[in-house]
Amino acid sequence: MTHTLDVGPSGLFGGRPRPPAGGAGPDDPIPPAVQMYELLYSSLISRMIIVVAELEVADTLRDGPLPVSEIAERTGTDASALHRVLRALASFGVFTEVAPRTFGLTPLAATLRRDVEGSMRELARYVGLPERQQAFGALAHSVRTGRPAFDHVYGTDWWSYFGAHPELARLFNRAMGSMARMVNSATLDAYDLGGVRRVVDVGGGQGHLLATVLPRYPEMTAVLFDLPRVVAEAGEVLTSAGVADRVELVGGDFLTSVPAGADLYVLSWTLHDWDDEDSVTILRNIRRAMDGAGRLIVIDEVIPEGDTAHFGKVEDIVMLALLTGRVRTEAEFAALFDEAGLRMVETRATSSPTSVIVAVPG
Repeated sequence: MTHTLDVGPSGLFGGRPRPPAGGAGPDDPIPPAVQMYELLYSSLISRMIIVVAELEVADTLRDGPLPVSEIAERTGTDASALHRVLRALASFGVFTEVAPRTFGLTPLAATLRRDVEGSMRELARYVGLPERQQAFGALAHSVRTGRPAFDHVYGTDWWSYFGAHPELARLFNRAMGSMARMVNSATLDAYDLGGVRRVVDVGGGQGHLLATVLPRYPEMTAVLFDLPRVVAEAGEVLTSAGVADRVELVGGDFLTSVPAGADLYVLSWTLHDWDDEDSVTILRNIRRAMDGAGRLIVIDEVIPEGDTAHFGKVEDIVMLALLTGRVRTEAEFAALFDEAGLRMVETRATSSPTSVIVAVPG
């Protein structure tokens, strides 16, 4: 799946006045300088989405369109300022102005509601964290040194900072849960797990993957393996999915060891957080835990070669600024597996930005 900014021929910010007859026509390509101008301002789209997510504007509109004055009253905002933001977002399909100064939800805007399947609200709030934004503002440090800008700004690494700020860690886990639900559903549509008896979800967070997998495979049991403080918060997710009695919660550190005894191991949305050395350590620990017939599936973005647009190329810059990890190409994954004693046998695209990468003992 590719994600691109549309900068031509109508442009990212379409609808600009065109020169009169005799000049450039309405279908002529946008000049490169104008395209660059639009790209430079595109970060404002993300910022506006973050703001309306924080203000719960989409929840306010769950029952239908409202005048902006009423939306502002319910959200405690300035009506004129809110109108300007909603008008701008509506031009990108996030909200719609159904009548003058009256706005309603679109499918995009509805993803910002709290109570919908596939809600992106927590992810929007996480993307807007000041700590992330400050690190992105110092990206030049990462480009110059190859080291995380986050560490440079805050004097500690990402994971240690979250360990000292549990409220941010909780938001992170909820946001990753939002991503996991989208990614896991796409994965299960693309890859059949029939015949798997027991699965270990390595670094599985609060259990969102298992909450998606186990209802589809009623004979399967599972181990949720992550840091003790993380798996301790998994009960609500697994209970809501009706699978808590089929999941063993195990706390530990996958840089040290991984539970043995499963025929399938899963690393979902995890390996890109870690540099090559740590990634090989994680994979070796999984290899040790597998029996001869075991399989590993890695659910992650796989960067295509060349100029092909892909979300993973942007996510890789997030890794550059915040962590020591990276989003990898298929060849880079194969090299990691080989060093860890595994053999990559398949890469399968999904309808999400991620692929399913399958490996077996080498």
